[in-house]
Amino acid sequence: MEFPDVFLVAGLIFVVAGLVKGLVGFGLPALSLGLLTLIMGHQTAITLILVPSLVTNFWQAFSGGNFSVLVKRLWLFLVFAAVTVWAGALVLTRLQDGWSETLLGSLFILYALPGLAGLQPRLSPSAERWLAVPLGLLNGLFTGLTGTFNFPGVIYFQSLGLTRDELVQAMGLLFLISTVALWLSLSRVGYLEADQLGPSVVMMLPTFIGVYVGQRFRKGLSEKAFRRVVLATILGLGLYLFAVGVSALLG
Repeated sequence: MEFPDVFLVAGLIFVVAGLVKGLVGFGLPALSLGLLTLIMGHQTAITLILVPSLVTNFWQAFSGGNFSVLVKRLWLFLVFAAVTVWAGALVLTRLQDGWSETLLGSLFILYALPGLAGLQPRLSPSAERWLAVPLGLLNGLFTGLTGTFNFPGVIYFQSLGLTRDELVQAMGLLFLISTVALWLSLSRVGYLEADQLGPSVVMMLPTFIGVYVGQRFRKGLSEKAFRRVVLATILGLGLYLFAVGVSALLG
């Protein structure tokens, strides 16, 4: 595929990924990274998603009016979600393609199916506190390994009983911190392609077009419908990541 064609397809991918993010608050890195690796290398793709991820997550983190409340409640999880990104990125440079995606996809599927069947876990205040550190550490590890920020953070936040707007803003906080940590970690291990940062800036436009459309759809959803859409999106991402991972492992 020639450069103009690759650039056009990449733009369309960011529109679709932005739409999903605007609708449910997450999915931009996982979806865009998975689709981009069909037309370019993983190293190029992960560099290309950094600027759209950083800017959209900054916007999401500071929109919604719940910033101070969420930071006070989630700071422990957020701090530890940042500190292990470097470890995951280091493992990424040594791991065979496909393993991290297969594992992450499997975990998403195992979580989403019971939720769609009506079995939604709720954490007590004491469980919320003691799980913050280990789950934060695990989230950072998966961020470095896969370039996606969702697991187990989105699942943890859902189990706290947050409202729709609180959940979306909480995910924005996690994703913003994770994007910065991932950028620094990948730079440290030499995994970024600096010449792709310019095209990454350009990809903000199609991303924001998608986000705007997705947000318009989200405003028409009830709390119950929104949670089901989130679970369905987690299931879809899980199936997709599992398929991508298995395909890479099989060569």
